[in-house]
Amino acid sequence: MTSASARLTVWYNTRCPVCDAGIGWQRNKLLSAVRAGTLSFKDINEEPEALAAYGASVDDVRRRLHATDEAGRLIVGADVAVAIWQMTPGQSWLASLFGNPVLLPATRFAYDRFADVLFAWNKRRGHW
Repeated sequence: MTSASARLTVWYNTRCPVCDAGIGWQRNKLLSAVRAGTLSFKDINEEPEALAAYGASVDDVRRRLHATDEAGRLIVGADVAVAIWQMTPGQSWLASLFGNPVLLPATRFAYDRFADVLFAWNKRRGHW
């Protein structure tokens, strides 16, 4: 999906403690890609209309990771996680395992269910 030299912009909700910690941990593993400009992480709360042209609302991004690739395509949910794993040293095996055509539907299903639970929890806790 995304090669190590590809440009990827990941949009996420920094107000979600789980999301913020996860992205922070991942960003630290990808500092060279961030510094090289091939990867960036952006807070949807700072630019709520950033993905409106794709039909994605702030709540869509608060529910699931969203990203745009070097061709301007929108990537959502588990596919974003797979793209990040492909870029992360030592984690390409995760992309190969969870992103393979046989397992990807189950990966997407599991990701979406977890995202739904996390989104509901964040709403109840006021993490907006």
